[in-house]
Formats: sequence, structure tokens, C-alpha cells
Amino acid sequence: MEAFDTIVIGAGMAGITCARMLADAGRRVVVLEARDRVGGRMSTDRTHGFPVDLGASWIHGVENSPLWELVQALRIPTLEYTVGSFQVGGRPMTHFDGDGRRMDAAASAQWIDDVEAVDRALVDAIAASSPGETYLDVTERALDASGLSPERIDEIREFFRHRVEEQCGAWIGDLDAHGLDEDGIEGDEVIFPHGYDEIPARLAAGLDIRLEAEVTGVSRAAGGVTVSSTHGAFAAASAVITVPLGVLKAESITFEPALPDDVAGPIARLGMGVFNKIFLQFPERFWQDDSYVIRALGEAGERWHSWYDVSAISGIPTLLTFAAGPLGRHLQDLTDDEIVTDVLMALRALFGDAVGQPIAQWVTSWGRDPYSNGSYSHLATGSSHHDHDALAGPVDGELHFAGEATWGDEPATVGAAYYSGHRAAERILGHPVDLTAFAAAITARERAAKS
Repeated sequence: MEAFDTIVIGAGMAGITCARMLADAGRRVVVLEARDRVGGRMSTDRTHGFPVDLGASWIHGVENSPLWELVQALRIPTLEYTVGSFQVGGRPMTHFDGDGRRMDAAASAQWIDDVEAVDRALVDAIAASSPGETYLDVTERALDASGLSPERIDEIREFFRHRVEEQCGAWIGDLDAHGLDEDGIEGDEVIFPHGYDEIPARLAAGLDIRLEAEVTGVSRAAGGVTVSSTHGAFAAASAVITVPLGVLKAESITFEPALPDDVAGPIARLGMGVFNKIFLQFPERFWQDDSYVIRALGEAGERWHSWYDVSAISGIPTLLTFAAGPLGRHLQDLTDDEIVTDVLMALRALFGDAVGQPIAQWVTSWGRDPYSNGSYSHLATGSSHHDHDALAGPVDGELHFAGEATWGDEPATVGAAYYSGHRAAERILGHPVDLTAFAAAITARERAAKS
């Protein structure tokens, strides 16, 4: 049995960050990763000669973001793309009404004003909510008090439902009333023209990473832990579990003894959403050149409602749409071609015969991925932001948890994964790890390797 100071389970952003910090501090670390690659839910397809981010895509707000500071220190190129948080306006958008007719500037402005007015009332409704109430409950309360026409209320109701689906991968009635409390964005959002997985790949250089090593069990006793995997057993003084919440909820890893309720409770209470992507490349552009987003309201957008122009990544006309929540789970039972055909029908209802046949397509299925069992975590009804942080442990001072689901300030983001990996490393080392020095050490190591 191989022995180490720390075993890190999972080579996503949280696991790679933690392992890198521990290794830089002189600790003997091994990373066990079930996939055949690093990055976890940061997954970039480059088979067509350009990157397609099938998993994480955005940094949601660059102001006061240590993740953004890391990206800058590593000189990783980015593109400003501030629509990743399902905004009602704020950037050029092409809106279609419930009958599929393009809205003029005045109608779009009125739509934005109406949603923002109800959103202001929604803040008060959430603050006055009782334990156990859902986001559906509070949005209905705000809509009832709006004084808007029944048709406009229906459109905003759809907007709120889609916002929850895209932000949380969940149905609005399954999200806690406080489920979007942390949904504040500071500064612009950015995407990655060379692929988001460049970050974990560069952090991982030189680490002892065992790929296709699926962990099946973790046992702890006084003085250490033993981890069982398809690559054999490993022993260490401590272990860091960074697998997605969906894997923990599925009990794919057995813990002996069982996890205490301080950790097991949050695993049970928090939700794991499904958020899938559909990229379509076209021979010609049929939408407006200056529009970030195409959005259909009401009945026209009941199923497929938002398409994002990500042509800048490849230089080829490309739209990205999402299937999240119940729709995302349902569509995972269909073939990729069936899903694409459905998307094209919705686009042709808006643009007619101008919509050509795609020349390339990508369709994800994160809910069926056994190494994630979903896309990211959310506050299911009855859970709280405290559950995210409580999930981090530690347990008996030996077992630590990290990943987006363990960071209450901004769960479901790459930033959360990064910060949680940093926290786990500091707890194991017993002293702070300066993030500026951490980034500088990575670039210095890279320079030395090239010389």
C-alpha cells in the first residue's frame, strides 16, 4: 500500500488547487481521479481545432475575484461576455414576444423595466419568507402584487422559471426561497477563447495524478485514512474529498465509519442540478451582428428561450443554448440529433427559413455522467447557505471536503471550487497560503521548465 501525507480525491479545480498548494509546501500528495483527464466539470473539447467548453464557461464577475487575479497572473486570454447570469438586459439582446414576433426597442425596454420592478418586490418577498418556502412561493407573491397584466405576469413567471433553471439546474418549486441570494455579480463576466481547462491543466503540472483511478471507499481511524480505488489502496494522514455533490448523494463512495450528521446532513439537504449545453454551428449567420443574446418570451420561449452568440471563440457562426432543470433531465433520454432537431424548430419559429442546417453540434449530458451525476449544487427547499460551508468538514481532523458545493458565498462556480481548495490546504497545513505568491510560484515554475 502506497503511503502519502495527503490523498486528494478528484482532479477538478478544487482538488488540483489543494494538491498544488500542499505539494508546494513540501507535502507528499497523490491525486486520484476517476476520469482519464484533469479538470472535472471544466471540460474543453478541441477536436475541431478550436475550444468548446462543455462544462464551466464563465468567471461570474471579475471585481474582487481571486480567481480573476489568478487568471491574470497566468496571463490566460479572456473575452468579456457579461450575460452569463441570465440577465434581463444590460447588453444588446434580441427579444421576441410570446407570438414569436421580434420586439422593437420600446417594447424591449418596457419588458426590462417590468422585470426589474418585480425583482425589486421579490427582494422584499424573500426577506419576509418563512422557513420551508420555495422560490416559486416568493415569486408568485411578488407577481400577485405587481399590478401588471395577466399576459405580462405569465411572461415574467416564465422568465423567473428559466432563471432558476439556468442558475441552479433545478425546477423553481424545488429551490429554497433564498436559493439565489448569492447571485450577485461584481464587474464584467468573461469567457475563455483558449478553453477554461487551461487553468487546472497548468496548476496540475508536475503533480502525482493517477487517472482512471475510481475511488470506492474511504476509511478513517486514529492517525490516518485509507482510500480504496481501482488502482489499489492508499494510506495517508489526511484526505480531501473533492468529488461533486452528485457523487456524494449517490453514495458512490462508502465511508467507514459513516460520516457524522454535520456533513451527512448537508449532503442530503442540498440539491444537485442538471444544466446541459447545446452548441450549434451554422454555415451563415442569421441573427443580428450586435446581439449577445436571442431571447423568446412567454409561450414562444416556453421550452427553448435563450441562445447565446459565442461565435468569437471559433470565428464560425455559433449559438449556445441550454437545457436545464426538468427539461435537461428529460432530454437526456433523447438522442443528440433529436435534441438538435427540437432546438432548430424553435429557432425557425423565430427566424423562418433563414436558419440553416448546422455544420457542427455539441450536446452535453452531465446528469448521466457517473463522475458528477449533475452539473452543480443548489439550495434545495429546506437547506441553507450554512449547509454549503458545513459540508467542508473537517471530520476528525483527517477528512476534508472541497468543491463548489462546499463554498456558501458563491456555490456552483469555478471560483467556489478554487477558494474551497485553498481553504482545505490551509486547514491541513495549519497556516495561511498567500494566493498572490501561489500564482507567482506557478509562473516561476513554468519559466524554469522552459529554460
